[in-house]
Amino acid sequence: MNNVTFANPEFFWLLLLLPLILLWYYFKRYSQKARLSMSTLEGIRSKTYHHWILIGSKGLKVAAFAALIVALARPQIVSVDAKTQTTKGIDIVMAIDVSSSMLAKDLKPNRLIALKDVASEFIKDRSSDRIGLVVYAGESYTKTPITSDKNIVLQSLREIDNGILEDGTAIGMGLATSVNRLKDSKALSKVIILLTDGINNAGFIEPKTASDLALEYNIKVYTIGLGTNGNAISPIGYNPDGSYRYGMRQVEIDEELLKEIAALTGGKYFRATDNQKLESIYQEINKLEKTEIEEFKFYSYEEKYRLWALIAFALLSLEFLLNKTLLRSFI
Repeated sequence: MNNVTFANPEFFWLLLLLPLILLWYYFKRYSQKARLSMSTLEGIRSKTYHHWILIGSKGLKVAAFAALIVALARPQIVSVDAKTQTTKGIDIVMAIDVSSSMLAKDLKPNRLIALKDVASEFIKDRSSDRIGLVVYAGESYTKTPITSDKNIVLQSLREIDNGILEDGTAIGMGLATSVNRLKDSKALSKVIILLTDGINNAGFIEPKTASDLALEYNIKVYTIGLGTNGNAISPIGYNPDGSYRYGMRQVEIDEELLKEIAALTGGKYFRATDNQKLESIYQEINKLEKTEIEEFKFYSYEEKYRLWALIAFALLSLEFLLNKTLLRSFI
């Protein structure tokens, strides 16, 4: 009975009539039976199958009525023949700070690697959306234009590293480049996720100007400040071999600026102080930005009422034959 449904289940209420029909047959037969009072039936009691055949013929009528009710309820086997999806997607640009401070070790193993791990899971979850990557430090550039090919985005994310750009934190440049990637998008919703661990100290575009551009193009910006409260082990200089020298350094994040950008564009500001908090932030953004999906399912219905109608017809035919043959003398 898997996948069996009934098109007209209201006909099952007729099953309540079956007990009334049985009672009617019983009282009808009782009222028509002749009676003779005797002190004992020993010696004249005869065994006959006619009585049970007569009862059986009435039972056939009742069973035929029940089968007819099931047929009227129209049992069907339902299966899905096809399914298509039309996605009203979201275009997302992830703007990632790659300045030297992203190598700080307050997140494990450092801020940049922790971000890449969390961001990769976010990208995998956004199966119906297009995603692009922008990286920035003292300047900015588009690492990956918005695309629906998640393998390309994930590969590009893995390739992001520190030292590919002049050091510094040009928040305005990173945001402006992200806006430029989205301004011509026809998507239902356009979103920038801008992450930084510092203050704006480079670039020739002010963050306020970039924010106004995002607002003009109806782009929502979620901002994330990355770094623990207090001090963190961070790059503070260079060793003779060109590698970074680490030491304790005050974590400075321009939270007021990030809050302003988010509030102006209808987004939200988050602060990630450890790996778990960073993961929960991306999960929250994932829930906030729901993709609308329209599903079109095509169903096929295999009618099964004919079988029950044939059963009812067969039972009535058998009852008719019994009445015209074995029970003829009793009718």
